[in-house]
Amino acid sequence: MLKIKTYSQENKPNQYERENILNFLFKHLEQYGDPKQDIEKCLKYALKESPSFGGFILTAVQEEKIVGAVIVNETGMKDYIPENILVYIATDASQRGKGIGKALMQKAIETANGNIALHVEPDNPAKKLYEKLGFTNKYLEMRLNK
Repeated sequence: MLKIKTYSQENKPNQYERENILNFLFKHLEQYGDPKQDIEKCLKYALKESPSFGGFILTAVQEEKIVGAVIVNETGMKDYIPENILVYIATDASQRGKGIGKALMQKAIETANGNIALHVEPDNPAKKLYEKLGFTNKYLEMRLNK
């Protein structure tokens, strides 16, 4: 049975849970991931452990093992920039296609206060799920890395 746990500033994961979430995302984001220290910064932001607005973390757990995870950060903005950005979502490769990503996305939509933005690579198979849940591609993102 799939259980979804929610963590926030009011309900922080213990050190063991934090390490599990961090290691899970680092492993299962695969080619769409970031360095572990960047994922950890995002996790701290969501739990308001850095000067930030906060957010939340969701984990999908089956038989006491994480099979999916999401981190959403609040942006502190509204209307012109969505109030939330879904930064990371991953499911265990061996569990894909079983509705875990959809369950996590539905819970993230339900939990977030306000609109949600996310970035997705054009070739990421999860793009179809996001579109089915109502996400649209309004802009082409451009970045200047200095």
